[in-house]
Amino acid sequence: MSKFTRGVAVALTMGALALTPVAVSAMGSSSSDDSSSSSAAKAKPSNAAYDRGVAAVEAQNWKIAITNLELATAKDPGNADAHNYLGYAYRKSGNHLDALSSYRTALEINPEHKGAHEYIGQAYLEIGNLGEAEKHLARLDSICTFGCAEYTSLKKAVARVKGS
Repeated sequence: MSKFTRGVAVALTMGALALTPVAVSAMGSSSSDDSSSSSAAKAKPSNAAYDRGVAAVEAQNWKIAITNLELATAKDPGNADAHNYLGYAYRKSGNHLDALSSYRTALEINPEHKGAHEYIGQAYLEIGNLGEAEKHLARLDSICTFGCAEYTSLKKAVARVKGS
């Protein structure tokens, strides 16, 4: 084997060895000890309040959804989905002011959050602000290159308001 070939083989082996801890860490630990959590788990911790909140939204139990999603957003304030669900629960319970605030927070965290754009648009329609709803429809149009359910839903809602 030439020096060059041997050097390439050593470099490839060293590179593979260097990646091994990352791959093992990303897969997580098989240990049942909670103190040995993986880096992936640390990046997105389990949030039981979020799970209960989403289940309550699906069951249309707005009071329980709000209680749990408020806990979830306090535990994980950077979770745009939790803020979006909280906004949805507020809106469905008739609290448009807090709904708009939650949707705005979701959009500050993730400016391209399709669900938050759709739902804030729906909230604006419900309070009679067609112009703001259309801004979020336009934003969805630019985010959803080939169309998406959120764009289609908000577009239909805007059309209904314009037609009435």
